[in-house]
Amino acid sequence: MDDLNQQRFSLDDWQVSPPEGSLLRDGEEVRIEPKVMEVLVYFASRQGEVITRDELEQDVWHGALVGYDAVTSTIIKLRKALKDEAKNPRYIATIPKKGYQLIATVRPAGKERVQGLQDKTEQHDPKHSNSTDSRQSFFTKPVLAFTLLITLLFTFWLWSSQTGNESVKTPSILVLPFENNSDSNQHDNFVDGITEDVITDLSRLSRLSVMASSATFKYKGKQVTPQDIKTELNVDYVLQGNIRRLGERLRLNIQLIDTNTGFNAWAERYDRKPDEIFALQDEITGKIIDALSIQQSQEEIQRLAQRATNNFKAYEHFLEGQRLSKVFSKESSAQANDAYRKAIKIDPTYGRAYGALAFVLAVDYLRGWTDNPVETLERALGLAEQAVSLDGSIPQTHWALGYVYFMRKEHALAEKAVAESIRIAPNYADGYGLLALINNNLGNAQQALDYVEKGMQLNPYYTWDYLYNKGRALYTLGQYQDAINSLEQAQLRNENAVPIKLYLAASYVRLDRLDDAEWTIDQLLVINPATTLSHTDKTIPIVVPELKKALLDDLRKAGLPEGE
Repeated sequence: MDDLNQQRFSLDDWQVSPPEGSLLRDGEEVRIEPKVMEVLVYFASRQGEVITRDELEQDVWHGALVGYDAVTSTIIKLRKALKDEAKNPRYIATIPKKGYQLIATVRPAGKERVQGLQDKTEQHDPKHSNSTDSRQSFFTKPVLAFTLLITLLFTFWLWSSQTGNESVKTPSILVLPFENNSDSNQHDNFVDGITEDVITDLSRLSRLSVMASSATFKYKGKQVTPQDIKTELNVDYVLQGNIRRLGERLRLNIQLIDTNTGFNAWAERYDRKPDEIFALQDEITGKIIDALSIQQSQEEIQRLAQRATNNFKAYEHFLEGQRLSKVFSKESSAQANDAYRKAIKIDPTYGRAYGALAFVLAVDYLRGWTDNPVETLERALGLAEQAVSLDGSIPQTHWALGYVYFMRKEHALAEKAVAESIRIAPNYADGYGLLALINNNLGNAQQALDYVEKGMQLNPYYTWDYLYNKGRALYTLGQYQDAINSLEQAQLRNENAVPIKLYLAASYVRLDRLDDAEWTIDQLLVINPATTLSHTDKTIPIVVPELKKALLDDLRKAGLPEGE
């Protein structure tokens, strides 16, 4: 407790607590963002010194490439928290053409006031000559060590969130579907595509938690406030905007809103040509990074600098393919196939289009929408490999390759490919979902459970398969009641999914609820009379023989017919 107390200090009449990210004065508590607190601690460690912007970027942003506004906005937030004024500063003075200077008095928590070097009146007043040692004691080695300790402890605290320490929360964001303010609904697809791309770009930032696009589009067409989003999803920020496309002009209004205060953290208006959309997406992502003071690794900077395509026509065909592929019918799949091929013909280097086409072919194989399944899956593999070769900087190409490998039952290769997708984009919910399924098949139940719970965190509006994978993992781990709870919830979302009922019946058997198990099998046979133990043995994708045998034994007890 003493060590924790030593991290706190006073700034004139403010009590500063880095661990809580708070300022306290006269009973009033003000919470500030981690980056703002880190700047304050840095100023406190160098009280009275003029600190340049370059020093702030090097020592606080650790050399990351940040825009000019990042430092300025952080200083503004700090002054606002301290109720300071730039023109008549009490705490932080701007030194023209040089930088900033902390002019307030810093002292360790619980200690008597120690004067700073900036107290010019006392330095030149003879009646204070006997207190010279007291004034200078703050800059002696012990206190310098203390202030350095403050900086080091706070920095460790800030970064410890990367290793599971929950004392610093990674900022979270939901991108609401951009509104189409054009005169025609024909631009809906274009507007939705921009929303998806912004989510994809933000998802590649390891120090930002981004809600999945499926959570985003739950709000399409709905009137919600940032406070509503805060209540439902507990996110820190909401990005919302509207787009108006008029001929050769594209107008976009965008706001980044702090859900805790309801105020804008950043807002901008743009007036561009439609074919400038790629540069505009880059600019929006960069502004959000600056506004939230997000630190980027060099690898993230390089990846975000790459664009999937620079050809607007190819992009429009790709977006049409995306729309069609979500319909999941044989006809729409063929139309999506055609749209992706048009995009590839216009831009033969469009890696993401190759990956999307590979996924469509893999779905055709899965659904039986092809006359030559083996050839279809081979073509899908070739396209997916080419997608990664052309553009390995985005998660979707690696995910598509992993999905094709999964269809081919090459689980180790599938896991490797999908793991790369979430290494590139730590917020990629679909990657965690597929990894959960793969690891369930491999018998890695705890790993599957970890993956699916992470996916559910990023995608609060998860589909039935998330709950199925969770229940399946819990069954393998022997946590049968928890498995039943999850599988029953999955069944409510999809009454016709055979795998849910198989694992639900097996879980009932483990708890000697044979009546429930038999009833579940009866319902399963109504949906799919061809389901038998023999058919399940051939089709259930379980790699570990012992796990497959245990499931089949449970299903036999539940009353599933033997079959041929």
